[in-house]
Amino acid sequence: MTKTAGAPEERRRDPSAGPGRGPGRLRLWPELLLVSVCYAAYSTVRNLVPTDHAGAVHRAYELLAVEYRMHVDVEAALNHLFVAHTPLAVAANYFYGTLHFVVTIGVLVWLYARRPHRYTALRTLLFATTVLGLVGFWLFPLAPPRMLPGFVDTVPYFGTWGIYDSGPTASVTNQYAAMPSLHTAWSLWCAICVAVAARRVWLRALAFLYPAATVLVIMGTANHFVLDAVGGAATLATAAALVLGVARTVPAAARAPGHSAP
Repeated sequence: MTKTAGAPEERRRDPSAGPGRGPGRLRLWPELLLVSVCYAAYSTVRNLVPTDHAGAVHRAYELLAVEYRMHVDVEAALNHLFVAHTPLAVAANYFYGTLHFVVTIGVLVWLYARRPHRYTALRTLLFATTVLGLVGFWLFPLAPPRMLPGFVDTVPYFGTWGIYDSGPTASVTNQYAAMPSLHTAWSLWCAICVAVAARRVWLRALAFLYPAATVLVIMGTANHFVLDAVGGAATLATAAALVLGVARTVPAAARAPGHSAP
């Protein structure tokens, strides 16, 4: 009799090993299409957030009042610190305008190519976080600090490129999608992905410098409040709870009587 015990072992090998698509890896083109469609939906819905300037500014003042009572209203001090140091402000503008997308997409590609067994769950977490963020934008349109007296919008002030500012380019995107801060949520997602999927301990620890720098940048450029960052972290945590809950419920339902495999 020919021994075939090796076949199951071959099927159980690390999905990230070997060339090609490999076991456990989703097909590339459907994934590219899914990510593109989700990003287009994100951009469309984000810009449909009601643009009630007076209401958004009023909520910003209310948020600042809450932060003042909590003694965490550090946005103005950070903003003035950045403005006083031109290289810091210019670097922060480009950090804010590019890394939000570049790093997130880079981590997605890395997961797909090198850690396919982690990819699906973490990609789903990113999508769920974004959907919850869009709900927050719709329910709580909020003016960013740069729209309030005493803050400096660093993009037009230093004449740099930026994805959001209060000048002429403001018309191409919604300006009141500040709560929660998806910059914070996505950067934390990136750090968590590296923490759970990277093999080197130093790289896992280093990953969390990215969300820390992101939080400083979003306040130094006067794009977000402290509580926006807290809201971003809470949005990611809520999405993680939902994704884990669904992941546990579906297998449990499949094991229930009447759902046995044929």
